[in-house]
Amino acid sequence: MKKLFVFVALGIAGLSHAERAPGSEMLVAQLNKTLPDLPIEAIRKTELADIFLIELANGQLLYGSRDGRHLFSGDLFRITDGVVNLAERHRAVKRKALMEAEPVESMVVFSPAGETRTFINVFTDVDCGYCRKLHQEMADINALGIEVRYLAYPRAGLGTETYERMSSAWCAENPNEAITTLKSGEPIPSRRCNSPVARQFGLGQKVGVTGTPAIVTADGRLLPGYMPAADLAQAIGLE
Repeated sequence: MKKLFVFVALGIAGLSHAERAPGSEMLVAQLNKTLPDLPIEAIRKTELADIFLIELANGQLLYGSRDGRHLFSGDLFRITDGVVNLAERHRAVKRKALMEAEPVESMVVFSPAGETRTFINVFTDVDCGYCRKLHQEMADINALGIEVRYLAYPRAGLGTETYERMSSAWCAENPNEAITTLKSGEPIPSRRCNSPVARQFGLGQKVGVTGTPAIVTADGRLLPGYMPAADLAQAIGLE
């Protein structure tokens, strides 16, 4: 359970009444007593009568019993009429809301010349080999009607050389050109501005990014890793 406490705690007491599902009183009381520093954002009902979903501030999902005696992690599946990952469905809804709160103007956007059929958000690192490989497919991706919205995710962390290069790209007069130059392995002039790189890095952590490229679809699904343009179109539901 140690990894549950690596984030700043919000605590049970910080939950408003509206964020506690009816019937979860015993669970809340037990968590408050035993794990008072657990960074909980909300406790919600599930399809199971005596099991509640517990949302943590870091995006992790836990499940707890109504009587507060049991706590477990993992995904909850419904297996009638096919297999549905209910946990991932919940994550997608929340992920979509988090992504919609990030201004498109703060992203580096590569748009199709013709009709835009959909878009993908891509958490990227300019020094990542597979991010560069995905960028080489940009013309093919755009030709399929897919708009690519880049968000910064320097894997080495904030304050690193990669972070500084990405900040310079976001601060450049032509960010699209700057990020293309960096992804070709060439340097760009160092620039300073109020860049969104640190904020987007934090957003990536919150939506579950663990590596790059990480693609978040328009409906909130997370597709980790590189895939060719045609496979990407199929994965996001384009014919």
